[in-house]
Amino acid sequence: MSTPGVDGLGEVVRVLRQWQYDGAPMQLHPGDLGWHWRFGAETTARAVRTWSRDGTILALGLLDGPGLVRLAISPGAGHDEELARQMVADVTQPERGVLPQGAVCVEARCDGVFRELLLANGWDLDEPWTPLRRDLAKPVEDCGVPIKAIGPEQAHVRVGVQRAAFDRSTFTDERWHAMATGSPYAEARCLVAYDDHGVAVAGATVWSAGPGRPGLLEPMGVHREHRGHGYGTAITVAAAAALRDMGSSSAIVCTESSNAGAVATYRSAGFQQLSDVRDLRRRSG
Repeated sequence: MSTPGVDGLGEVVRVLRQWQYDGAPMQLHPGDLGWHWRFGAETTARAVRTWSRDGTILALGLLDGPGLVRLAISPGAGHDEELARQMVADVTQPERGVLPQGAVCVEARCDGVFRELLLANGWDLDEPWTPLRRDLAKPVEDCGVPIKAIGPEQAHVRVGVQRAAFDRSTFTDERWHAMATGSPYAEARCLVAYDDHGVAVAGATVWSAGPGRPGLLEPMGVHREHRGHGYGTAITVAAAAALRDMGSSSAIVCTESSNAGAVATYRSAGFQQLSDVRDLRRRSG
């Protein structure tokens, strides 16, 4: 296991893009790193862990908070027992520098030895999440409301919608600009939906993993004063259209299963609801 420096993030993003394919488990996506980049390149680098053998990266982790690591495992490496045992040792022993002592969570949605070992060692299944997917082989319908792609000069508009959509949002203009400097944002777009009076009512950011690969919608939110008018569905349809324009084969998103409103919004935007997935939680220890 190692932690890349800032100069190693480009390779991490490149590898993660290669692991995205239709039908893959809903794992860490380059867009997840791109969204984390709002805290700066150095902070993002410190939050990344890679597991390699003979110079080849086999697994990646993002420390997305003090007690959560989000993982992706290379296609075909899910049943690599040596890799799995090393990863279990690294995520369960605080001195390894991944997760602290006490209650922690591992997002590992790829079936295989790693999950089996954690469950065998007393970890529990956490609350369910719902993945959703929209195929982009066919053109996407018009979303029905004005949509603008946001550049640096309009960053404050995207930030304002985000903060009005999420009560605990810490997004700022400065963080938008930091995010936009990251290599994942070279294949991303920020979108804002407007009402008939030109008021910004919803926002979303979409992340391509390259032509022919699934693109990620993260995050999406509707201004708290403009909910109930279909703007969530509209911005989600627009997000799918933007990903198709960038060559994505599909649009994917994952939300808490308990958030019935979000699940309904994505379904109304043409996304297919897939089987729930569960992270793994250690209650104490």
